[in-house]
Amino acid sequence: MSILKDALESGKFGVTAEMAPPKGYDFSEQMEAAALLAGKVHAVNVTDMQSASLKASGIGLCIQLMQAGVDPILQITGRDRNRMAIMGDILTAASFGIDTMLALTGDHPVVGDCKDSKPVYDLDSVGILKMLSKMEETGCDCGGNELQGGAPKFYKGASVTPVYEPIFLQINKLRQKVEAGAMYIQTQGIFDLDTFKRFLEKVDAAGIKTHIMAGIIPLKTAGMAKYMNENVPGIDVPQHMIDRLAAAAAEGKEKGIKGLPMQLGIEMAAEMIAKIKDEHLCDGVHIMAIGAEKNVPAILDKAGISI
Repeated sequence: MSILKDALESGKFGVTAEMAPPKGYDFSEQMEAAALLAGKVHAVNVTDMQSASLKASGIGLCIQLMQAGVDPILQITGRDRNRMAIMGDILTAASFGIDTMLALTGDHPVVGDCKDSKPVYDLDSVGILKMLSKMEETGCDCGGNELQGGAPKFYKGASVTPVYEPIFLQINKLRQKVEAGAMYIQTQGIFDLDTFKRFLEKVDAAGIKTHIMAGIIPLKTAGMAKYMNENVPGIDVPQHMIDRLAAAAAEGKEKGIKGLPMQLGIEMAAEMIAKIKDEHLCDGVHIMAIGAEKNVPAILDKAGISI
C-alpha cells in the first residue's frame, strides 16, 4: 500500500518532499539526498521534466528511490505523452511496485530548454485522472482492451494553486480533479497563512472533500523570492520575507558569514510548517526544496515534525 495513503487516511500529518531527476544519467546526487530523506518523509515526488526542462526519466529515479528505502510519487504530465504512452508508463511503474502518482498538465515547451519540442497535451491533468480511474474500474486500457492480470491500483493525486484570481476557477478545477479520482492534493508554494486559510474556507464551502497538503518552498535568497514573484504563476512571497532575506545577506556580508539567507529560509519554512500542524489547517505539507533536498531533514527537525 502507498505509504502516503496509509498516513493520510489514518489521520497522520503527511509529509512529502520533491526531487528532480538529473540532467544526465548520473543519479548519485539524488541518491545522496535520498539517504537523508529515508524515514523523514512519507514519500518523495519525482518531477516529470518540471518547467519543461529535459531531465532523465522519472520512472528511473522512482525505482532507485524505492531501492534506497524511499517511497516515490511518480509525477505524470500530459505535455510529452499521448494517452497510450501515459498508460504504458503507468503499467511499467506498477510492475516495479510504484503505487502513488500525481497528475499534471505540464508547462508548455516554449518555457523550457528544448523549445523545438512539440507539445502533446492529448490529456490534461483531469483527463489523466479520469483515464486511470476508468482503467482501475474496468480492468481495461485506454482503448477498452482487457489488461492481462487486471489493472493496477494507484493512490492518485493532483495539484492546486491557492493564490489565483479569480479563485473560483481553481476551486472548480479542484472539484473536477477530485471527481476524476484525485485522493490527495498538493498545493503550489504558499507563504501567507491567512491567504491559505481563506482558500481552505472556500474549498470547505464548496463541499470538496479531499486530503490537502500545503506546498512549502524554502527560500534561499531575496533574489530567488523576487524572481518567483515575477515569473512563477501562483507565487506571492510577502515583502517582509524578502526584506528579512536581504537583511540576512547584508549581515552575512558584513560579518563574513556565508549562507545566512538560506539558514533564515530554513527557519521560516520550519515556522510555517509548525503553525500548519499546530493549527490543524490541513492534512500535511509538501516541501519543494528545489535542488536543496538535503536541507529537508533540518527543516522538519526545526518544525518538530517526525513521521
